[in-house]
Amino acid sequence: MSGLTRLVILGLFLVLPASAFAIDDTPQNRELEANRYLEAVPPESVISDISKRMAESLPQQQRGVFISGMSKNVDISRITAAMREGLVKTFTADQLKALADFYSSPVGKAAMEKMGTYTEIVMPTVMKEVEAAVAKTQQEVAKAK
Repeated sequence: MSGLTRLVILGLFLVLPASAFAIDDTPQNRELEANRYLEAVPPESVISDISKRMAESLPQQQRGVFISGMSKNVDISRITAAMREGLVKTFTADQLKALADFYSSPVGKAAMEKMGTYTEIVMPTVMKEVEAAVAKTQQEVAKAK
C-alpha cells in the first residue's frame, strides 16, 4: 500500500462521524452493556459501602453486627435485577458501554470509590435546601388557595 493510500485511509478514518462506530441500540446490546456495567460496579460493593457508611452512626460495638446483618439480609439478586432493569430502560447501548468502559478503568474505579464520600459531603446541603424549598412551596400553595 502506498504512502498516499495510507494517508487517504487515515484521513477518512479521522473524519468519519462517531455514530459510524455506535452500537446498535437493541435490547440485547443494552442488556450486554448493562451486565458489563454491573461487573464494573458490582451491586454487592455498592450495598457494602452503604452499610459501612450507615454503621458509622452506630456505637463502635454494634457496627460489625450491623454490617454482617446487612450483607446477610439484603436480597442482592433483587437489587441486581432492579439495577439491570433500570439501566436497560434508562440508557442507550452506547451510554451503557461508555459507563461500563469508564467504571472498568483505573480512573473510573478510583472515582467510584470516592462517590460515597462525595455524597456524604453534598447530601446534607442538598437535603436542607430541598426541605426549605418544600416548606416555602407549601406556604405558596396554601396562600394560592
